[in-house]
Amino acid sequence: MSETMTTDAVHARPELLLVAETVARDKGIEQDEVLEAMEQAIQKAGRTKYGQEHDIRATIDRKSGEITLARYVEVVEEIENEITQTTLDAAQKIKADAVLGDFLIDPLPPIDFGRIAAQTAKQVIVQKVRDAERKRQYEEYKDRVGEIVNGLVKRVEFGNIIVDLGRGEALLRRDEAIPREHFNNGDRIRSYIVDVREELRGPQIFLSRTHPQFMAKLFAQEVPEIYDGIIEIKSVARDPGSRAKIAVLSHDSSIDPVGPCIGMRGSRVQAVVGELQGEKN
Repeated sequence: MSETMTTDAVHARPELLLVAETVARDKGIEQDEVLEAMEQAIQKAGRTKYGQEHDIRATIDRKSGEITLARYVEVVEEIENEITQTTLDAAQKIKADAVLGDFLIDPLPPIDFGRIAAQTAKQVIVQKVRDAERKRQYEEYKDRVGEIVNGLVKRVEFGNIIVDLGRGEALLRRDEAIPREHFNNGDRIRSYIVDVREELRGPQIFLSRTHPQFMAKLFAQEVPEIYDGIIEIKSVARDPGSRAKIAVLSHDSSIDPVGPCIGMRGSRVQAVVGELQGEKN
């Protein structure tokens, strides 16, 4: 498939490259994604000006920032759309060596990007940035199911807690929170990642503070012998907010499995109990 442009219709805007570079750096996405968003914005503005039914395309030169705007007409055997398609006979009157599958390209006057397309570009760029952030968030958290994360309470909605993890948001549902515990906006909160799903509205990170493994992971953080694998947690039973039990096994006959979990004067077990809002271990 070849393309033919009869004359150049370009509008040099080197500052676009600087804008794209700045936005990309600030939002943590590729510069090319920002430029593609700008091209989409210019195309939308072009269709608004010349007609939505036309196949209007815009390109931004990645080195000079030049904007090219043109109307494309495809050379086909049978016309289904008279506005975007033409026959081979008609095309060869314009371009003698035209073949089926070619595009006749009609250059259009450049559009004042700053005046007409700025708002559209902003919307497209914002959406691109949002999509890129969602993709990054999913990639970052999809393999972290089973980990404990720290965050800040962003807001509470009908008992459900939205947690700011720094590079994403997560949901602690009311039924996954310890009974009678209360959080305010800005409070620090530790939770266990139970699931990460990629949904239409973006990745959803689901947290729990009632999951049995939340307590197991807390003990692993407090007890080096568990973290190192010398002591193994065989099972966990919890009545969240009331009481909890763990069964432990030592893989070293010289180490008692219970003592290290309790800690000096009960320091280790009390640290876990404190996080679990007083559950008796």
